[in-house]
Amino acid sequence: MTGTEGRDIAVGIDPAGGWLLPLAWAADEAHRSNVRLRLVLAVPSPHDTEHVVDDTAQHNALRQASSEALEEAAVWARERHPGTELATVLRDGYPAPVLCGTSRHARMVVLGSRHLTRPEEIFSGCSVVLPVTAQAHCPVVVVEGSEGIAQSPPHLVVGVDGSESSKTAMALAFQEASLRGCELHAISVWQPPVFSFQNETAAVGAQRRMLTETAAGWAHEYPDVKLSDDGVGVADGGRRSGLRNLAERAEARGGGLSVSPRPAGVGTRLGWRIPIKPTQ
Repeated sequence: MTGTEGRDIAVGIDPAGGWLLPLAWAADEAHRSNVRLRLVLAVPSPHDTEHVVDDTAQHNALRQASSEALEEAAVWARERHPGTELATVLRDGYPAPVLCGTSRHARMVVLGSRHLTRPEEIFSGCSVVLPVTAQAHCPVVVVEGSEGIAQSPPHLVVGVDGSESSKTAMALAFQEASLRGCELHAISVWQPPVFSFQNETAAVGAQRRMLTETAAGWAHEYPDVKLSDDGVGVADGGRRSGLRNLAERAEARGGGLSVSPRPAGVGTRLGWRIPIKPTQ
């Protein structure tokens, strides 16, 4: 994943069915973002290389069935969001390489899940999710079910480890949270090493700083997104720290917390403001 510079949201269509949930998610996202929705369906080419077999008729029949499935999906998407620009792509080839190629010019690729087992995902020639998520040039969304909206307030979750790819994920998470008007929970999972010369308190502090610094610039760019930080795995009721704790302490005293990058992009500035009562 390298970013979201593309214009289209591409969604893979499975001619065998099961495209309704990922297509609904992709259509809603395209409508919300005001971008084009591109439906992509790949038709595997004849692959019998050991025998001379004329399977042209079989391939043509498969292509015709795929074309009909693609048109059915397009009609459904147009009815869901009539004002969204829509395009369809029918290509010969295996789904994973076709979708990876599409991802070069896409803002996002959306896939459904066929609920394959782990060995099937790794070794099966029909695996799509694993190779596309590993090789795509844009963010990939895998839709296994309808969005969970029972949470109050609704929120997105982003995992952060300090890598460049997690910084890209943080940027996308802020963008999506802003579009959806929901909170963003940033999480960093950390496990103390068995042997380490570093003090555990210092190590945890480093994790917290990494989490705060990764979010800082985006929190400044998206002030409408409420960001919470529970990245150290402390159970409810235990001692907490991080952005959420600082914000709650400030709000309890009638103040607030601001997070912004320092000049020249060196480090992060946290602003913790509370009113001071005059002394008697």
